[in-house]
Amino acid sequence: MSSAREKSPATSAPPVPGGAAGKGDADGAPPSSAEPAAGTFQPAAPDDQNGRAAGKHVDGSPDGERPGAARSPGMDASTTLDRNGSITSAGSPRREARNGSGAPADPGVDAPTAVDPERLARVALMRAADCGDPFMGRLVESCGPVEALQRIRSGDSARRVLRGVTRPDADDPEEGACHGSGTYGAFDGRARHDRGGRTHRDHDHHDRALPDPALRDRVRYERVFEQRLSAWRARLLAADPEGDLAAGEAYGARLVLPGDVEWPTQLDDLGETRPLGLWVHGSADLRFSCLRSVAVVGARAATAYGAHVATTIGAELSGSGWTIVSGGAYGVDGAAHRGALAGDSPTIAVLACGIDFCYPKGHHDLFAVVRENGALVSECPPGTHPTRGRFLIRNRLIAALSRGTLVVEAAVRSGAMNTANHALALRRHLGAVPGPVTSETSQGCHLLLRQGKAVCVTGADEMIELVGEIGGDLAPERRGPVVPRDALSPAARAVLDAVPARGGAETATIAIAAGVDITTALSCLGSLAAAGYVQRCPRGWRTRPQP
Repeated sequence: MSSAREKSPATSAPPVPGGAAGKGDADGAPPSSAEPAAGTFQPAAPDDQNGRAAGKHVDGSPDGERPGAARSPGMDASTTLDRNGSITSAGSPRREARNGSGAPADPGVDAPTAVDPERLARVALMRAADCGDPFMGRLVESCGPVEALQRIRSGDSARRVLRGVTRPDADDPEEGACHGSGTYGAFDGRARHDRGGRTHRDHDHHDRALPDPALRDRVRYERVFEQRLSAWRARLLAADPEGDLAAGEAYGARLVLPGDVEWPTQLDDLGETRPLGLWVHGSADLRFSCLRSVAVVGARAATAYGAHVATTIGAELSGSGWTIVSGGAYGVDGAAHRGALAGDSPTIAVLACGIDFCYPKGHHDLFAVVRENGALVSECPPGTHPTRGRFLIRNRLIAALSRGTLVVEAAVRSGAMNTANHALALRRHLGAVPGPVTSETSQGCHLLLRQGKAVCVTGADEMIELVGEIGGDLAPERRGPVVPRDALSPAARAVLDAVPARGGAETATIAIAAGVDITTALSCLGSLAAAGYVQRCPRGWRTRPQP
């Protein structure tokens, strides 16, 4: 290895935007004296674990120019994405993308239309990573989608890819990603074997031997990221971002990215799990429609009671100017969409599959009407089939797009309860509709109400009061039916209660029983007789039979 370094010239690794570029990147050069920022990953040592010099591959080619390296599908060997966010081809001038239109920077240059590199990069990353992958979200947030794609395709180790990326919970490593809490709580040391035959429990035993908790947390995070990185690179080999864009456009869908005018800014509350982009198919403007929106979710196997409540509340909310957001499934979701279509506001169906894939197939006609009066939304690339995991991770979008979530019917363990938990984590309003205590599909709603996590909602006006403006969208006070006796004075009601229904009683006896004087009793009896409540009888006064 030392002889290989002696034959290679000392060259500096190309600077990476968002990374720490210093003299220590060059082979044989002294490291930079600047102290690294707390909680950030540092560049790899001059000689990495593969035995190559920093800034060069084992064949002597610089980083980013390794022969045979995976390139963006649709680009030949002479086409590259430069660090300025432009697509450059050999033999043609560099073309700058403007506002995603791909127009050439110089109108006089006769060159093919350039594709927005950020758009291409995000579509490629949507193919590489699972929906809501926090590792991909943190990488894109730190260095942007174009450089994130370059780092993944570079073939570098996880430590080099993570240069300049802040670790989650860096200030509190004991509550970090690999300790079973927070966003990355899924990495709990389950027994999965790596290529060396060791399990995650073996790694945990080794990690606990490290003296520094911060170092232990960093090692664990890098190991998990290395596994994700391998999966991303394998998927990128088959990724075709230009083909995905063409497929979506052919189907009639549009791609909405963060920063676009149509992007719903409330999705930024998802942080690292914010979608890389959304495929939208429909006539409604996604951002404008979700400004006043309510998510209505519930059981697929809904009862007649649940379907009736979802349809009624959906129609009343839509008639009041509120957009209904749901998942497009059977049961409560479909009932809420149908109710919303009866109103004047759009409805949004968030899918757990590709925008060109109809699931469930029984809602083909419903989705066609939703596209005309609302929109279908998906974060999955075109052609993606639904899976159980995609349904659960999709639920975070339903909760994030809306001001509040209403659970109509839900079992204790159900997708609707998963959506409710996302709403609570995002600090959104949560309502639940009570149901029969004997119904299993209402046990989840009753649990939310009993634990104080949700507000009891029995109608659209109460849901509007929950998610609406303070003091401006109050539900009217509910009262029972008004009866004529409610208009009587307290003394008259007391005298009426003292008059017997049979036999009759004298005025003095009635006055004593009512606790009033004779004069008041006579006055009240006259008023009651005129109103038809009492009548004269041989023994005095008695009540008149009411029809």
